[in-house]
Amino acid sequence: MEYKKLNNHIIPMLGFGTLHIPPAETKKCVLDAFECGYRLIDTAASYFNEKEVGEAIKESNIPREQLFITTKVWIQDSGYEKTLKAFNTSLENLGLDYIDLYLIHQPYGDYYGSWKAMEELYNQGKIKMIGVCNFSAERFVDLYMNCYIPPMINQIEFHPLFQQKELVNVLNDYHCQVEAWGPLNEGQRDIFNHQTLKKIALKHHKSVAQVILRWHIQQGVIAIPKTVSKERMKENMDIWNFKLDEDDVKTIGSLDMGYSEIIDHQCYATAKWLNKYKIHD
Repeated sequence: MEYKKLNNHIIPMLGFGTLHIPPAETKKCVLDAFECGYRLIDTAASYFNEKEVGEAIKESNIPREQLFITTKVWIQDSGYEKTLKAFNTSLENLGLDYIDLYLIHQPYGDYYGSWKAMEELYNQGKIKMIGVCNFSAERFVDLYMNCYIPPMINQIEFHPLFQQKELVNVLNDYHCQVEAWGPLNEGQRDIFNHQTLKKIALKHHKSVAQVILRWHIQQGVIAIPKTVSKERMKENMDIWNFKLDEDDVKTIGSLDMGYSEIIDHQCYATAKWLNKYKIHD
């Protein structure tokens, strides 16, 4: 494992995502991930599996200081008071005394109120790092310039087919760490059989998934791939014994389509849909 130091905290560069893993399968999957060496686990209130992640953490008996646990506040709970309540619910669900990273899940609703609450929780030591998800450049800069504690991480869609180069440059300028959700493009566009990526994988005697994740690491981007297969977990973790060369990196850089085929957060329909999505009564 490689690590990055941010705000005096050490973050694994490769983590395990739990989006779309049903609650009934989550505990086993997280325990499998622990066994494969993962220590960064990413969940969210809207994934409905925080309790099961917490059960896996407890059963694993891994010292708490060796783990890096991320969860997120949903739009329905945006705003100062509601975020404080949502945070405490997540903390209880996970069975933890603190959260390593707490994120605003979507760039909608009263996220300024949420950020004020998160700053307080950070100052109280209940959160070690605070950040956002899916914030475009202008929304990120606006929040950055109107807050007390700047966002430390922006978790965004990032993979060879959608590299968000302008946004990444802005985040780098503001010393905000990029973390990739969907680093394997959620398997879309038959990415594991992409001919260009297969050629690079063959050269290094690795799989396409391993090449993609290694590319993330060499870009300085934290990646949180998701899988329910223990064999895939092992495969995704086996990326530390090779390095892409300059030609590989340049070739992968040329694959950027410049748009997402998963979700467009700057589309009014997306804002409407996500604001209507409720995770509790």
